[in-house]
Amino acid sequence: MAARTHTFLAVILAIGVGCRASAPTDADLLKGLHEKVIRAHLQSNVELLLEDEASDYVVASRGAVTRPTLEERRGRLGPYLQRTAFHEYRDAVDPMVSVSGDGTLGWVVVQVQARGLQTTAEGRKEPLAFASAWIELYEKRNGRWLRVGNVSNFKE
Repeated sequence: MAARTHTFLAVILAIGVGCRASAPTDADLLKGLHEKVIRAHLQSNVELLLEDEASDYVVASRGAVTRPTLEERRGRLGPYLQRTAFHEYRDAVDPMVSVSGDGTLGWVVVQVQARGLQTTAEGRKEPLAFASAWIELYEKRNGRWLRVGNVSNFKE
């Protein structure tokens, strides 16, 4: 009887080891950071949006390359998010995630569809709808992925 119990326990242990969840890959982590960007928009939460951004951030958008400071990004994005209530802010296509061979650089190519209401300076709520695509640029620093840049465009 003891031999059967040991065999049974060995089988249970082997099944448990085989079913153990594997650690997330770098691609999984980057996709999770993009999902956090989506949540930040839906929650109108600028701090959540900026939480994983590096201080040396670069933006290429609307024909210009800029290096806004964290405070400049907070000053621009905070009021935008506060006056915007997104009813929809979702991936229109599955994000494409890539990580460099040495695991230090990553990027996520996304396309989102957004709809909501935006409060004007006069206090009116106006419909807001757009499609946008961008590339989120990431660098792993001290074992943590940080967003270091963004290249974006909007569908006219």
